[in-house]
Amino acid sequence: MKVPAVLAVALTLAGCVTAPKPLQGEFSTITPEAAVAKQAAGELVRWGGHIVSVEPRSQSSCFEIVATPLAGSTQPQQVDRSLGRFIACRNGFYEPEVFKPGREVTISGRIEGFETRKVGEYDYQYPRVAADVIYLWPERDDVRIIHERPFFFGGWYGRRW
Repeated sequence: MKVPAVLAVALTLAGCVTAPKPLQGEFSTITPEAAVAKQAAGELVRWGGHIVSVEPRSQSSCFEIVATPLAGSTQPQQVDRSLGRFIACRNGFYEPEVFKPGREVTISGRIEGFETRKVGEYDYQYPRVAADVIYLWPERDDVRIIHERPFFFGGWYGRRW
């Protein structure tokens, strides 16, 4: 009896962390760093992270993104770790005031090549992705726990004994 109950709970919880419909599918598990090292052009990837910049061009917009690991929902995790940087370009105009630096995005598409750009004075080689999807995640709210009254010597301050 316990095994079916545990299985039912696990399946229910797994259903809560599915990827948004546009980001579902089968993708390579290669990271941006590994893609550069292997020169893995042609791989179908789903990567995410934080926007560094958006460059609107005449027919497309290109995003510079610092990649982070993705959660089960495909939302970038908030970690102090980078999987490398990448460039993602998609046809159309994407408003830089909406797609601001620091916002979280997840993209899916095919690695179409590599380009070298400067990060400070460092020559950095980026994988360039022809994006099919650019998914902007809602901004996260900071959660703060505030007590109404400070705790004092085993009881609430101001409380009658």
